[in-house]
Amino acid sequence: MRRLILLVIAFFIIGQVLYAQSQDSLEAVLPTAKGELKVKTLNELFRVHFNSDPVKAIGYTREALSLATEIDDRKGMAASYNNLGVAYKSQGALDKALEYYLISLRIYENLNNKEGLAYTRNNIGTIYSLKKDYGQAMKYFEGSHKIFLEVGNQERLIGSMNNLGNLHSDLQLYEQALKYYSQAFQLSEKSGKIYSDPLNNIGNLYFRQGNYQKAVEFYERAFELSKKENNKVSQLNILANLGEVYARVGRGKEAQQYLDQAIALSQELQAFVYEPQILKSMASNYARQNKMKEAYDVMLRYDASREKIYGEASSRNIAQMEMALDIHEKEKEVEALKKDDEIKTLQLHNTRMIITSIVLTIVIILAGFNLFMQRKKRRA
Repeated sequence: MRRLILLVIAFFIIGQVLYAQSQDSLEAVLPTAKGELKVKTLNELFRVHFNSDPVKAIGYTREALSLATEIDDRKGMAASYNNLGVAYKSQGALDKALEYYLISLRIYENLNNKEGLAYTRNNIGTIYSLKKDYGQAMKYFEGSHKIFLEVGNQERLIGSMNNLGNLHSDLQLYEQALKYYSQAFQLSEKSGKIYSDPLNNIGNLYFRQGNYQKAVEFYERAFELSKKENNKVSQLNILANLGEVYARVGRGKEAQQYLDQAIALSQELQAFVYEPQILKSMASNYARQNKMKEAYDVMLRYDASREKIYGEASSRNIAQMEMALDIHEKEKEVEALKKDDEIKTLQLHNTRMIITSIVLTIVIILAGFNLFMQRKKRRA
């Protein structure tokens, strides 16, 4: 056990060093970078900063999009639109996020960029998951996961396994969910950079099964990891989870402290997509303590927050884009069938030509043979 703890600590140190080196090297390259290299560097800086300073991160990817558009860097544009989709999803603007994902998807399709397509489709899956359309979410998650396995992208694999785990957990398929989370954590250990999300998600499994002690153990382990990662989005998520579990076991004062920290962090990071659940947990915590006025006030905030994210206007916009996406998918299927038909028609045409050539050859041979025999008879 002691050896395992030392090994985990070593992974922490290595991960922090690599993270710092990555960030420093990118920022060192930026002042002299030109063209496509600058676009790529700006988009990488978005990825490095998003979980700790999303406002700064969005600035980087907007600059990347502007430059990519100016120099017609299509791949850079696709990556920038994808990043903006991630940012809008975190802010709770799900319709805007889906709009940017679809723009990114079409650019990647035109470029025939397999990995870019997989990443974008994985992100579209998260929108369906938030809307509780689990069938569509499963289709997008499984498709992108298959491609990440093919190309061997370790970081994307960890993310896709987490998403698949979350989806199976929502479907109450806890054994399969645990399998995905465990694989994600093991893969992160092998990569030398341990992620907090799989442990936090395992905590969620225990919480859903009513094992609150084990849930807290995993939340606390995940929180220590998230601090070492400097992943404030993950910290926000874990604080909200700790608040909910302490409220559930009747430790209202501690629960409120965690929930207050979570709501403050969501405001700081503009991560409004997490607010409805935090506010709902707060209202439940106040109600358990018989503080009905506070519970009522928080429920009003919850209704407003939920309406902003999942309200009629947003849902209508998403439905329209989903329809466009479905039509686009159907068009692709029809195009693929047409190509398949064309290939089969060409193969059939070639086969007919071969058969015709063989028949003509046989006829010519027979005609020649008959002519030879007739001449032979005349001579005789």
